[in-house]
Amino acid sequence: MKKLLILSAMMLLAGTAFGQTLQKGNLIGVHVMTIDLKPGVTMDQFKEFYVNSYIPAFEKELPGCKLFLLEGIRGENKDSFGLLFYFNSVKDRNKYFNEDGSNSALAQKASDNLAPVTEEMNKLGTATTKYTDWIIQ
Repeated sequence: MKKLLILSAMMLLAGTAFGQTLQKGNLIGVHVMTIDLKPGVTMDQFKEFYVNSYIPAFEKELPGCKLFLLEGIRGENKDSFGLLFYFNSVKDRNKYFNEDGSNSALAQKASDNLAPVTEEMNKLGTATTKYTDWIIQ
């Protein structure tokens, strides 16, 4: 039930964000984040950097992928964080991520290019995720 609610909210967010409805064949990656802040850093500082610095750099390096930071505001995941990845298709996702979830050569190049912004983020804290990819039927 929890996963269904999270997925429903994320699909609504994606549809609203793009000013269009989700289409059959779109792919949504849902990541649940664990954030470990460095001493003296607030969650607001981490969120601000993630939304205003990391996400724009990420989207520039991975054209065709939209990324959103999510914050649970009520329910079982209240005060938790997540990520929503949006791709037009599985084929688009597969340009960047291999079947086993590892980075493709293209994503590795993007990751290398993101190193400076990732290093800045790591001064604030680190984030790990667990994910599930969902295809719109």
